[in-house]
Amino acid sequence: MFTNANSGALTALQMLGGTTQAQETVQEEIATGKSISSAQDNAALWAISQVMQADVAGFSALSDSLSLNEATVTVAAVGAEYATDILVEMKQLAITATGANVDHGKIEAQMAQKTEQLNSIISASQFNGVNLLRTDVDGNGSTSLTVATSLDRQGSTSPVLSSLSVNGLDLEGSASFDINNRTTITDGASALTALGEIEGFLQYAVDGAAALGASASRISDQNDYLGKLSDAMRMGISNLTDANLEEVATRMIALEVQHQLGVISLSIANSASERLLQLNQTR
Repeated sequence: MFTNANSGALTALQMLGGTTQAQETVQEEIATGKSISSAQDNAALWAISQVMQADVAGFSALSDSLSLNEATVTVAAVGAEYATDILVEMKQLAITATGANVDHGKIEAQMAQKTEQLNSIISASQFNGVNLLRTDVDGNGSTSLTVATSLDRQGSTSPVLSSLSVNGLDLEGSASFDINNRTTITDGASALTALGEIEGFLQYAVDGAAALGASASRISDQNDYLGKLSDAMRMGISNLTDANLEEVATRMIALEVQHQLGVISLSIANSASERLLQLNQTR
């Protein structure tokens, strides 16, 4: 009698090989923390996760840009607010100068100093080379600041970049803020004229400062929203691709037991075959 094949050993060996392959898969999930780490694992879900990860990366870049632009607008808003404080002081000086028993020359000297201070504020209110209080905002002739706000995706099409425009507050060359050509105060009558001009300058600066402040707040709110949106998208990607480590650990334990049983089964099958060969040899 001859033994051509040990079917029991072959079966045990096949089961042991399958268990070993499953263990390798589970070990990879534990190492990477992901149940889907390549297109081979699940092509459809992997593709979705890659697109979403690209969008999250885009939102991260947008957040950096929003932070930069928020700072730019905030600096301009602070400059405009400080300019209104100086204009209030100039208004008070002009009111004082409408009286007859005052030194108009000294008041005019103070007004000149306030004007120089205003010009200094206008020049200094820049961030990273962009100054929304000047006629030329960025040195390239722009009168506004374009701020990228979001990446909008619909269906399978490429995302579209959305943006908003922050108009500059021209305190340098606007006819509504011609502070350098205001009426010189020499007497009560000229003081009244200067007072009317300063009232107009003040209103222009107040309106502009309010608009810049509102734009800075809007940019800040958009940045906060992008942060929350990115967190939600990361959670969605995690739900698609991340492994449940508790479940994976349980599977690993079960596979280790299964592997041990497979080794035992293979050993038993081989032992049976050896005994059969010994039996044949004794006959």
